[in-house]
Order: sequence, then C-alpha cells, then structure tokens
Amino acid sequence: MAQQTARHWHPPAAYLYTLHLDGPSLAWEYLRRNPDYGRDWRRHRSRPVGNPGTRWGMRWLENPARDARDAQPDWLPDPDNLVLVLPDTDTSNEAQPFRLWLFPGHKRLTYDGKRLLLTSNHLGRVLRMAISIALEDGMAYAYAVRAGENLRERWRAIETVLAMLNTAEEGRSAVVRRRPGRAPMLHMRTLQALDGTLAGASQREVAQVLFGAGTVAERWHDDSDLRAQVRRLIRRGQAFMGGAYRQLLQIGTTEQGR
Repeated sequence: MAQQTARHWHPPAAYLYTLHLDGPSLAWEYLRRNPDYGRDWRRHRSRPVGNPGTRWGMRWLENPARDARDAQPDWLPDPDNLVLVLPDTDTSNEAQPFRLWLFPGHKRLTYDGKRLLLTSNHLGRVLRMAISIALEDGMAYAYAVRAGENLRERWRAIETVLAMLNTAEEGRSAVVRRRPGRAPMLHMRTLQALDGTLAGASQREVAQVLFGAGTVAERWHDDSDLRAQVRRLIRRGQAFMGGAYRQLLQIGTTEQGR
C-alpha cells in the first residue's frame, strides 16, 4: 500500500503550503485525514440526515478532499482569530465605507445562514472575518471581538488584521513572506509522517522519506534518537487527527507547536 500511494506523501514540496497556515487551517488539515470523519462525510453526502458536523466541532461538514487552500470549514465555536465586522452607526466624515472586494489577498467567501465568512490569504498571513448580513456595501463599519477569557488574544487578532490592511493600502505588495519558524516546520513534518502512516508505511520508511536513506542507514536502531523522533511525529499527528486539532483553534497553540 505504501508503494501504491507514494506519490501523494513522498515529495516534501507537496507540503510547503502548510508552512503559511494559521491554527484553524492546520486544524482542518489534521481533521480531513481522519478516516472516521471521511466516513461521516460520505454517509451524510449520500443520505443527509441531521447534522453530524457538531461531532467534529463544525457547523457543517466540509469536503475532506479539499485542502486548507480551498476548504472553508465553519468551526463551532468560532476560532479565536475570527474578527467580527459589523455596521457602524457613526456618520462622521472619518467613517470608512465597507468595500468587500478591496480586502487584500486570495479570498474565499461562504454564507452559513447568519453571516458571511471571509477567509483571505495575504503575504503569508490568514485573514478571517465574520461579516454581518446587515452590513451593505458602502456602509460605515466596525471591527469587534467577543468578550471572554481570551479577550486579549482575540484583540491581537484585530491588530493583525489592521496591520495586514495597512500593508495593502500602502501598496507594499513586494513585502516578503515571513520565514517559517520551528512550529510550522514541525507541523509540516508531522502531516507528512501522518500521511505515510495512513498509507501503510513503516516507521523506517517514514524516516527514509523525511530524513533520507543515508541518514537512516547510519542512525536507525532500536534506541536511536532518530527512531524516537519519528515515533513522536507519528503519535503527534495521530493525536491532532483524533481530536487535539481543536486546540489549534485557539491563538497561541500554533506558534508554540503544541
């Protein structure tokens, strides 16, 4: 089985896009690999009964064939970095008119029955907004976050949005993407190791793809650090796929690589 499916998990280049994903996008990458989730999706697609999405922390099921670049999962509860966009009653000259398509980046837009969900990728960052359906084009608008224990973290999400929009307004389109840190690299390797395991590859085969056949020949034995590292990557991937992906919806967990 590992040989038959080698094409989709052997090339490291196939995982480079994961280096610039935020927490909710990474959560989706882990969840869509869960075989039980895939079965729920197929069953619900052939016979739509009830709402199995709540089992997975979603308002509805998203197609697991779509990776984070194309999918638009609607998480329940909302991720910490979701910014609310509401009508503003301010009619002063300083009020900014709402222009949906002026927001920068590659955009995805969906309607969940109550609001418009906007996801935009711009300069290596992800912009997430929940836009009130009461807000019309040209109206004054305001950003808001929900109160609660994570208020400070949610407010930082608004600061990130403002920084992104300011960059776009000033025309700094040539800004280079941020260099990925240790945590994104760890997630990339974890996803690749998880895919290898799901494809039926042994731990040694996973190690050969991740670190090279030469390195494995020199360092692979029962008590080697390399073998322990591969085991940790696989266990980590299985844990995120099995439910720990929900942690990635909270601000801070992605950067810390939990």
